[in-house]
Amino acid sequence: MSLPALLQQRLRLPVVAAPMFLISNPQLVLACCRNGIVGSFPALNQRESSGFKAWLEEIEAGLAQLDSPAPYAVNLIVHGSNPRLEADLAICVEHKVPIVITSLGAVKEVVDAVHSYGGLVFHDVTTRRHAEKAAEAGVDGLIAVAAGAGGHAGTWSPFALIAEIRQFFDKTVLLAGCLNHGHEVLAAQIMGADLAYLGTRFIGTTESHAPDAYKEMLLTSRAADIVHTPAVSGVPASFMRQSLENAGFDLNALQGKGEVNFGSKLKPLNDEAKAWKTVWSAGQGVGEIDDLPSVDELVARLNAEYREAQTQATQLHWPR
Repeated sequence: MSLPALLQQRLRLPVVAAPMFLISNPQLVLACCRNGIVGSFPALNQRESSGFKAWLEEIEAGLAQLDSPAPYAVNLIVHGSNPRLEADLAICVEHKVPIVITSLGAVKEVVDAVHSYGGLVFHDVTTRRHAEKAAEAGVDGLIAVAAGAGGHAGTWSPFALIAEIRQFFDKTVLLAGCLNHGHEVLAAQIMGADLAYLGTRFIGTTESHAPDAYKEMLLTSRAADIVHTPAVSGVPASFMRQSLENAGFDLNALQGKGEVNFGSKLKPLNDEAKAWKTVWSAGQGVGEIDDLPSVDELVARLNAEYREAQTQATQLHWPR
């Protein structure tokens, strides 16, 4: 295990609820932290930096009322398409955000700014090359976004991605992709990850800001309904087929579009936000989701499943 001091003895479960564009909000973050897992949200879920700052103040005020909550995280898009990066980073420094999750660019100056007050930087990666560049920038953790994940996902098997990252990186590793249950969290650790990174499962909670129709689509979708395409945002991401069809995308035209260079052709922020309001992302794990619990209920279930999986793992025997 390679957990930094900030996270040691602070988590009920080795889980981070991933920051989800247009979905994560202070209510979801606080519910996660209250239940002993890391809650997070993208800074860009607020339309202006002033609103982002207000959300931080709301979250910090809520955390101050809790007994030993888990730390929270903020996602920053480190890419030329994000005109707010400098302002939002300054706000993170001002508020000493415990964990900053960077996407679409690993920049040493951003890492140094967060390290200046003792914060951690975790960075999204989909290939070994991305991981090596992020490690060179000095990040504290790598989020291995494997095949089947929601959002801006990769295409590598989690076995291959984790194994190659561990060849050169001995800090914190998080695994993302089709994780919905406690036994899958334990499996991620057995594979070499320190933390499990769950996104789609938290879309389907009562605290999530997803529209009701989005949540209902989660309940009826299966792995075969997930389409991995750069057509919506300019870089490859996973979306539910039904929402693509409803938004007027030609599914036949989308099939066969190859993976493009991650982060190289991201659409302007306003265009992407408009697209993601009507085209709904999810990972291939949707086929396991059949209810819409509160975060309290979900984390309690994850915890029970995780503990049971630990017990079962000690009882496994293979005949010689």
